[in-house]
Amino acid sequence: MAEDDTLENLVRRLAGLVVKLDERNERFDDWIARQDAINDRLTGAIERIDTTLAGLHRLMREVFRERTNGRTD
Repeated sequence: MAEDDTLENLVRRLAGLVVKLDERNERFDDWIARQDAINDRLTGAIERIDTTLAGLHRLMREVFRERTNGRTD
């Protein structure tokens, strides 16, 4: 009888632990989803910055070329 109580208590505690782990995993899943959205936004921002920098580099080369008029002083 005492052995049955011990086993039942162990199963109850294990079930409680599984519930807590499921709740924790749901929070992690939510956090990962939010992080994925942030990563997508950052990726887009970085791509826009790269495009802007490439345009600035082209503009600077053109301005420098016009200023020096081909000279390599």
